[in-house]
Amino acid sequence: MPLYRASPKDGVAWVTGASTGIGKAVALDLARAGYTVAATARDQADLKLIEQEAMGLPGRILAFPCDVSDEKGMERTVAAIEKEAGPIVLALLNAGTYLPIRGDRMETTNFVRSFEINVLGVIFGLVPVVDRMRERGFGQVAVTGSVTSYFGLPSAAAYGATKAALNNLVESLRFDLEKMNIRLQVFNPGFIATPLTEKAKFPMPALMKVEDASRRILKAFQSGGFEVTFPRRLTWSLKFLRLVPQPIRFWLLYKITGWDKRPIGPRDRRRS
Repeated sequence: MPLYRASPKDGVAWVTGASTGIGKAVALDLARAGYTVAATARDQADLKLIEQEAMGLPGRILAFPCDVSDEKGMERTVAAIEKEAGPIVLALLNAGTYLPIRGDRMETTNFVRSFEINVLGVIFGLVPVVDRMRERGFGQVAVTGSVTSYFGLPSAAAYGATKAALNNLVESLRFDLEKMNIRLQVFNPGFIATPLTEKAKFPMPALMKVEDASRRILKAFQSGGFEVTFPRRLTWSLKFLRLVPQPIRFWLLYKITGWDKRPIGPRDRRRS
């Protein structure tokens, strides 16, 4: 029997990080496709605006505000969605943050917060939703990763590490989840024009519009495989670069990003 793929007639789609960027665009596209969409983010006001924006679409968007780094809150959110809207048959665990890291002014705060949101925020949603899918015998879960998971990039020590962790996590879980008829996917996009990429201070080739990225994701829900990556002209180049010997790759990345010309400030010896 083919592995399950979600359909609006089967139940609800749940999107975390739904207030901006990819999450918002996907939530609206899912509503256009006829889904009832449970939208989760911290800002209730932003979620209410998305609810209003979805009015008149074939589906609808319902706000379920929660901080993804709150484990018990995420358990309650999953329970509330299923009680108020119906069974979650499709989940996009998308919430994430990009906090740049520079070696000349490192601090633990940005590392910790990145892992709390990007990794634990996924786990805290994944565990309760998979529990319910397992009981029903079907479901589809997608996790938003990044091409920064392929190898280290300047200023992405925290972000790239969290996305590499997510890729390893879903690869490991795939062995068991597919036996339970739960389709697991990871989306590793390149650079998408969102509030996160606005923080980046390095060149972003093949920058995609968020609407185009959302269309790719909707298509992947319907027909995509385990890893979905786009735009291919960038991501396949990066996959090849991953195979290049490290000394050559480091040299190329210095040149491509312009990092060889970036000044490194004096070490801050002040104590907090």
